[in-house]
Amino acid sequence: METLSFIELSLTNALYLLIVGFVGGLVSGFIGSGGAFVLTPAMMSLGVPGIVAVASNMCHKFPKALVGAIKRARYGQVDLKMGIIMGLSAEAGVLTGAHFQESIRLHFGDVGSNLYVSVAFVVVLGIVGLFMLQDTIQCYRSGLATEEQPGPLARWVHGMHIPGTMVYFTSLQRSISVLFTIPLGFATGLLAATIAVGGFIGVPAQIYVLGLNSLTASATELVIAFIMGVGGTIKFSWSGYVDIRLAMIILAGSLFGIQLGAIGTTYVKPYTIKLVMAVIMLTVMVSRALVIPVYLAQLNWIAAMTPETMSLLKNISFSIMVLALVAGAGIILVAIIQGRRT
Repeated sequence: METLSFIELSLTNALYLLIVGFVGGLVSGFIGSGGAFVLTPAMMSLGVPGIVAVASNMCHKFPKALVGAIKRARYGQVDLKMGIIMGLSAEAGVLTGAHFQESIRLHFGDVGSNLYVSVAFVVVLGIVGLFMLQDTIQCYRSGLATEEQPGPLARWVHGMHIPGTMVYFTSLQRSISVLFTIPLGFATGLLAATIAVGGFIGVPAQIYVLGLNSLTASATELVIAFIMGVGGTIKFSWSGYVDIRLAMIILAGSLFGIQLGAIGTTYVKPYTIKLVMAVIMLTVMVSRALVIPVYLAQLNWIAAMTPETMSLLKNISFSIMVLALVAGAGIILVAIIQGRRT
């Protein structure tokens, strides 16, 4: 295997990663996602190769997710059976996605991996972020701010009875076919291993396809993230892609943030969780989109850029990334403070 060049870990970089880990943990505990759609781009903004950022995120994810899942379970928000069933199918997706990610780096190098991760972020974050923002506005305007009802797709799933596949879930107070949970879990794991992000697919899937409420879906996703993180860490570590330094620094910050985020879910309305997801997703999307031309130029797929232009785009991307961190943390902390007062 070609030798990887891990970044130099200066004091400034270490402090930045610690803060990023705290915000990522805060977001993770609040919305149920592993927070990788914040952490992966943040590490890449420091010059970490895409595949190393993905692998290191997978490494730090499972202990953090375990802490968050236990915390949320104490509030009665976790559907353990749903988490285990979807987690097992997600593990199959993780192993498939990890192989795909390694193949991209083998053929196109670190720049190709960076391009792939960035394009995937822009496409997925754009689609899911806009959908979540639209749904948040509709819920707020229609008066569903305090109580969520299953959508038409979820009602259709609830109405399907497939003999031999029906499983009862306490969070739904009904039985549904596991044939619907398995592909959703696989897709979550596939995306988690390729760009280290699975939660913002897993959480919306549980809400809009299976019919869970936002609090339960976000809490149950932490169980899925724990199962995925274990398998992904073993797979990527075996190939030498995990930078344990990055993983441990981010984990140190995350373990504090995730407990605060989990506490915050007890004080906010469900649509607030969707709002936080939408704002962070769309801001990070813009940040990643700005560096795509840089990677294309480095691969000679478009006209060459001057070093100054590349540096400018990277600096702007980094600034917007910081804005996403501040905006997400700010919304969560304000919601917690207002909720406690209420």
